[in-house]
Amino acid sequence: MVAFSPTFRKRLRCLALPSWTALSLLLLALGSLDLGEARAQSVPEGGQSGVNTGGAHPAVLDAQQRPITAGGFVKTGPIVFEDVAAAAGLATWTHKMGTPEKAVILETVGSGVALLDYDNDGWLDIYLVNGSTFDALAGKVSAPHAALFHNNHDGTFTDVTAKAGVTNDRWGFGAVVGDFDNDGWPDLYVTNYGKNRLFHNNHDGPFTDIAEKAGVALGGWSTGATWGDYDGDGRLDLFVPGYVHFNMADLPSGGAAGTALDGCNFRGVRVMCGPRGLKGEADHLFHNNGDGTFTDVSKKAGVDDAHVYYGLASIFIDVNGDGKPDLLVADDSTPNYLYLNKGDGTFEDASFASGYALNESGRETASMGIATGDYRHSGLLDIYNTTFSDDYKPLYRNDGDANFTDTSYQAGIAECTVPFLGWGTAFFDYDNDGWLDLLEVNGHVYRGVDQQAWGTTWAQRPLLFHNVQGKLTLVPAVEGTGLAKIAASRGMAFGDLFNDGKVDVVVNNMDATPSLFRNVTKTDNHFIAFRLIGGPKSPRDAVGASVSVTANGFTQRADVVAGGSFASSPDQRPHFGLGSASKIDRIEVRWPDGVKQEVAPPPTVDAFYTITEGRPAQRMK
Repeated sequence: MVAFSPTFRKRLRCLALPSWTALSLLLLALGSLDLGEARAQSVPEGGQSGVNTGGAHPAVLDAQQRPITAGGFVKTGPIVFEDVAAAAGLATWTHKMGTPEKAVILETVGSGVALLDYDNDGWLDIYLVNGSTFDALAGKVSAPHAALFHNNHDGTFTDVTAKAGVTNDRWGFGAVVGDFDNDGWPDLYVTNYGKNRLFHNNHDGPFTDIAEKAGVALGGWSTGATWGDYDGDGRLDLFVPGYVHFNMADLPSGGAAGTALDGCNFRGVRVMCGPRGLKGEADHLFHNNGDGTFTDVSKKAGVDDAHVYYGLASIFIDVNGDGKPDLLVADDSTPNYLYLNKGDGTFEDASFASGYALNESGRETASMGIATGDYRHSGLLDIYNTTFSDDYKPLYRNDGDANFTDTSYQAGIAECTVPFLGWGTAFFDYDNDGWLDLLEVNGHVYRGVDQQAWGTTWAQRPLLFHNVQGKLTLVPAVEGTGLAKIAASRGMAFGDLFNDGKVDVVVNNMDATPSLFRNVTKTDNHFIAFRLIGGPKSPRDAVGASVSVTANGFTQRADVVAGGSFASSPDQRPHFGLGSASKIDRIEVRWPDGVKQEVAPPPTVDAFYTITEGRPAQRMK
């Protein structure tokens, strides 16, 4: 009888297939190699400036000899998502970024998506960020437009971009939603290569770009920003990570012989250069002055990124439970930042002390996206980061008091993520059983990977982990469904787009039409969701609030956030799956101003309710 190592058995579970099928696939791909031994023997490529910080891993192929990133499908199984983008009207828009060859790093990163109810009609609309081309930057051709799709309440969306004045027409990367002036209408900050935009919502449909007047236009290369009231004055402040200091007049050579970057390679193959070997961009924190302007307080607050790391995603969220928003920053090929809010307008850099800066091996990772959520019902927020291919994706368990332990291998989800290059990610409860599940979308940055025998691909499928009472298990990708969609995916945002009590997903795909993964899970489980409105000492949109719901014998937590994932912004209505419970035992809201409010449970579930600070819940029409 063959004895398998614990790591080998974890790989079997990761494949989410019947055991003998999984075993045969692994034997095809790996022979008799013990994966634990292979991991220990992996040696980083010498001198490379690519973003893999681990070592080369053996390829995992499916029964058709396809890399698992674009294969491993099953014919039958639970169907979670259907891609309805075309039927919904989203396929009329296409993302565009650079040239097909992706010779320089600016062309490879991709763009995000934001979900917002811009007209306050109770239905989520969709904003998709677009990239650009070198000819457009030079003024030779028209720039690709971003897209704002209005929700028609019937499963379809209408492109209202031009009418709303949010085309952007710059080389775009991220979008984040926040009501910075507390007027009850969501505003939109868009990050670019070049100057950023702050689209102020004018209430009557159009937006106005006030970034220059507000002092937040910047320049350079900005990525996944986040809103949060870090100083507790009731107004949303803005944090903007910087990525690479990219000079169009002095493009990286892509590894041409005789240049300073002629070591740009991955697994011995020359690839586009960066981010290693390139200068980084600093991060910026803008304090909201309350008069439509902002002041850069990055250095004063201690979050100016003195090391000039390569920032890609960020999120304001309270990780230590003291009621003040802390700050997480996912950095590419450099250590991550965790800044603890000291409550005096400054932050303590707890990145290394907390355990979040590095993975369990003590290595920095090429972090792309951030997911936060209490998936264990501990009352504490855990963190998941997406990273590069040939590296597992760290799951950081919150041990309390801002201490984190990388438990990805212990949880049995590390090995199956290794071949994938992850971007957007989020915790949410797709089947309303009361336990947060985990999704990531994937796609490579090296256009030539399909010609290599590395076991990874340019276009990749998503990964969805089902949470069964605290244990995460990979959901099989059924042929023809959303989980089997192959794309070079980047930004991802989740939310209930059809107001049917199920969480859906929008994905921005590189050089392609977007995906709208409608949640078609068959379940009798119940749900409840809330729209929060902050009082006079809290941000009006309640970003930074935390809601606890007790039902079915346990308590769940959901936070109102703006940012995270990769360059994207989710539905800001806290959503709770209730399982079989038809009533709620207790609801508590901790508002951004520190007030804790116990809310009388509504008489019915399977509905949306508005909670205004200090008032009872009111059912939404």
